[in-house]
Amino acid sequence: MPPKANDRFNDPDGEKFGIPTWPWRLGPDPSELATVRQLKAMGRRPGTTQKAGQLGWRRNGEDHFAALYRVDLAKPKRPMTDAMWAAVRKACAAHRTCPECKTDKGYRIPRRYGVCAPCYGGYPA
Repeated sequence: MPPKANDRFNDPDGEKFGIPTWPWRLGPDPSELATVRQLKAMGRRPGTTQKAGQLGWRRNGEDHFAALYRVDLAKPKRPMTDAMWAAVRKACAAHRTCPECKTDKGYRIPRRYGVCAPCYGGYPA
């Protein structure tokens, strides 16, 4: 009998992949190990760069992995500072400003064209 697809990544001892590995959706309890997205939903971030495990799945003939981090070592997310918010506002303004006519168009200039609609094709302003 051929092995099941889930058996490929069933390595809770870490003998095959070097760290404990579980099949997608069959991992350990999320209160112990969690992905970055799961930690973010809890208002936390990984407390270390070292992975405690991973989830594995196969898509389009390629192996994919999601890192798992220990929840008990997770730290609170850093709040946005005033300087961070200012940088975000500045970046958004830069994306709205046409490099050709130097005006804020009120919408994000498409990267495909690089300029606003009037500058690109002579459309009315």
